[in-house]
Amino acid sequence: MQYGICHLSIVPIRFSASDQSEMVSQLLYGEHFKILEERGKWSRIRVAFDQLEAWIDNKQFLKIDEEQYHDLEEGELKLSADLFSYITDAKKHLVAVPLGAVLNSLYFFQHKFDGEVTSGKKKKNELLNSALLYLNSPYCWRGRSPLGIDAAGLTQMVYKLNGHRIKRTPAEQATQGLALSFIEESEPGDLAFFDNNEGIIEHVGIMMQDNYIIHVDGMVRIDRIDHSGIFNVDQKRHTHQLRVIKKII
Repeated sequence: MQYGICHLSIVPIRFSASDQSEMVSQLLYGEHFKILEERGKWSRIRVAFDQLEAWIDNKQFLKIDEEQYHDLEEGELKLSADLFSYITDAKKHLVAVPLGAVLNSLYFFQHKFDGEVTSGKKKKNELLNSALLYLNSPYCWRGRSPLGIDAAGLTQMVYKLNGHRIKRTPAEQATQGLALSFIEESEPGDLAFFDNNEGIIEHVGIMMQDNYIIHVDGMVRIDRIDHSGIFNVDQKRHTHQLRVIKKII
């Protein structure tokens, strides 16, 4: 088994071994993975954080040894807490890193970081503070940064910043946690899931106080939520059909 780590700011990982293939997620600086297969200039990987399997360009990561991989697995995550910060590399070049970048690997790279750092599990009431950092970030299919993010990317990153691991897609996240019977049972930080006409869960957002929700629809925004789903006040209509609310923590 071989292992790798992302040493760049934000790297796309794709459904198949091609630059034209659909992006299924992104790796942020410092995220590590197992290498399952190598094919030409591409490698198929399994991301340690959420077990997602995808393809990455070999020029966009560095290989690490098994001991380094397990050190990263066992250590408590240290994450960048600023929207954007800078790493100084061994040549004194600056590398911009986004909110949620993993800093445990700094000593591997001989990099220096002077920004704000967050680590450890936090109380549930901290989740919304993290979510609001992404407010107005533009929608990007499978994005995970303030420069572009999707619905499940937002929920995954918010939970990650607070010391909790959840899966990558809305459907996968919906398999986690405890289902609530009524919207009135929900607390700020719980996840609300929404399905399409075929019953497929394809959207997720984070519950707020007083029947509001923060989610991604064109951008990270705050809307009303009721028993039917999300009500977009700008469009004056329901845009997403509520399926279930889950208590993750």
